[in-house]
Amino acid sequence: MKSKKETPLTARIQIVGIGDDGLDGLTGQARQLIKNATVLVGPSLLLDKIGNTDSKRIVVGSNLQQLQQAIKELGDSSAVVLASGDPLFYGIARYLTETFGKDRFEVIPHVSSMQLAFARVKESWDDAYLTNLATQPLDRVVDNIRTAELVGLFTTESITPAVVAEALLDRRIDYFTGYVCENLGTPDETVTQGDLQSIRTQSFGSMNVMVLVRRHGAADRPSGSAQRRLFGNPDDLFLQSRPKRGLLTPSEVRCIALAELSLTPTSVVWDVGAGSGSLAIEAAAIANKGKVFAIEMDAEDFALMIENAKMFDVPSLVPIHGQAPEAWKELPDANAIFVGGSGRIVPELVSSAIKRLTSGGRIVVNVSSPDNLVAVQQVLGDAAMQPDVRMINIARGQYQLDRVRFASLNPTFLVLGQK
Repeated sequence: MKSKKETPLTARIQIVGIGDDGLDGLTGQARQLIKNATVLVGPSLLLDKIGNTDSKRIVVGSNLQQLQQAIKELGDSSAVVLASGDPLFYGIARYLTETFGKDRFEVIPHVSSMQLAFARVKESWDDAYLTNLATQPLDRVVDNIRTAELVGLFTTESITPAVVAEALLDRRIDYFTGYVCENLGTPDETVTQGDLQSIRTQSFGSMNVMVLVRRHGAADRPSGSAQRRLFGNPDDLFLQSRPKRGLLTPSEVRCIALAELSLTPTSVVWDVGAGSGSLAIEAAAIANKGKVFAIEMDAEDFALMIENAKMFDVPSLVPIHGQAPEAWKELPDANAIFVGGSGRIVPELVSSAIKRLTSGGRIVVNVSSPDNLVAVQQVLGDAAMQPDVRMINIARGQYQLDRVRFASLNPTFLVLGQK
């Protein structure tokens, strides 16, 4: 006996994305679904955009419990839920499919207003930091903006573009060009471009997306937080250069390296290839009665190191502008040496530095390439030092809209040795 195919107890609900231009911006399929629906569900703003229909209308706002109850009561009705833009791009579709199951719905997306905003300013949004200020604290968003290249923000009636600009400027984040895109896709569409100083003084309509584009070559401003750790401070507390950002020793690697250097308050330390000074500054906070010599040949990074040292107030730090090994000829022998950097010269620097390490002193070498790893191990072995290696993989959580994803830092190696 053949089995009879069961008829679903409930019909599928169509989730239709709609833009600021209402029915005019929809495909023929989407317009037909709305025309044939016996029930339309959505916020009053979107229901008004589609004009008069014979459908029953259920007005739901931002209350998810109210929406959930409305969906439960639909039964077999031919229903359409209206959503802004792409319902799956920080829209209501994810909540509904997770609550009632994916088989209960079909999704017909419209172009997201975020996508339109980036198109208007002619910027790719592949790697942009995107978020919704309705669901994320402004302080957290500002901290994420600090190190971003591109930013896309859904603003709110209370957290307007002017409020965002004010918050950024209060943190000395003044290196973005701002675009406020209003009423996208409608005859009233407006795109306002300006620096943050000008945006903070202007008013905008509630239907807007804010895009921020970092000025080319702009350095990150430190966060200005009054709290300082002895070591392991967040990377964004240090002034860094662009486009060389990423050369700063990450806080997690700094913590391990400083621990392995076995510093005391009276240590004499060398930081060879100090960059903008993050490790040297934290070493100077530990060796506050000793001396930390930070050697850097790049003029731009050396200047940033000076500025960072002023902010952290570490008098035991001695910045040295010069190229190793010539730069350390007049320095006292070191109890601890940190060598960072890349290139073929690193093993040679390590070999020369070991000769200036005091008995019992420790050296930590940070390399990123396997070739340098092997070469530095060989140098330490030739100096009768037992090399010890750490491979460090770090992934940091980043909030992208309402989800957390993990962004991996480049793997790095620490080669350790004691004389």
